[in-house]
Amino acid sequence: MNQSSIINRQSSIYILHGWTYTLDRWGRFAKELEAKDLKANLLKIPGLTEEIDRPWIMEDYVSWLSKKIKSEKNIILIGHSNGGRIAMAFSMKYPNKVSKLILIDSAGIYHNELYIKLKRKVFNTIAKTGRKLGRMGIARDFLYFLTGEKDYKEASENMKKTMINLLKFDKTLKAEKISIPTIIIWGKKDSITPVVDGKILNKKIADSKLYILKNSRHSPQFTHPKEVIDIILKNI
Repeated sequence: MNQSSIINRQSSIYILHGWTYTLDRWGRFAKELEAKDLKANLLKIPGLTEEIDRPWIMEDYVSWLSKKIKSEKNIILIGHSNGGRIAMAFSMKYPNKVSKLILIDSAGIYHNELYIKLKRKVFNTIAKTGRKLGRMGIARDFLYFLTGEKDYKEASENMKKTMINLLKFDKTLKAEKISIPTIIIWGKKDSITPVVDGKILNKKIADSKLYILKNSRHSPQFTHPKEVIDIILKNI
């Protein structure tokens, strides 16, 4: 093992989970990391596994993460799904603090295809008319069904607005500006953030490697933890 590998193995690891309200499923993955002498800090994300008292925008999440990391440098940042979106935004603003960026089925790619435009239009309708629908549960649930946005349906009012803010951020996210060595891990069967998103990120981020797990879906760190950790070990 060369000196740079030793330094990276000793770097602090921070994990940003996806759109979930519990950390229960992360236990096995954290234990697998510890078994490889990799101690990770699994952070509670404001609005999801930690409360917020107002809607947040991406700048709020970047500022929050900066406070969590404090003066540390050369950290390894792992982001899954929505956590990947935050990790990318942070890495672009504070490239001197991150030595390695690891994205797992990350959110953040803005699509402009016809179907996505239609979905986004219906989604915006939900945002504007959700309260007006009131007791019209069937009509409201049908709109949720059309967009596939179960996360939105189950979110609090603050998080509904936060989700809209984060989706708007995707339009301005310039992944090509990421200068940090990046590992991209993706489930080939992912129907939430499709594998094409991983390929787009791999193309945009100059110093990146893409690993596609053919039998995995949106959360390979849960279903295929060994494969994911082997990829991480191989690259740090």
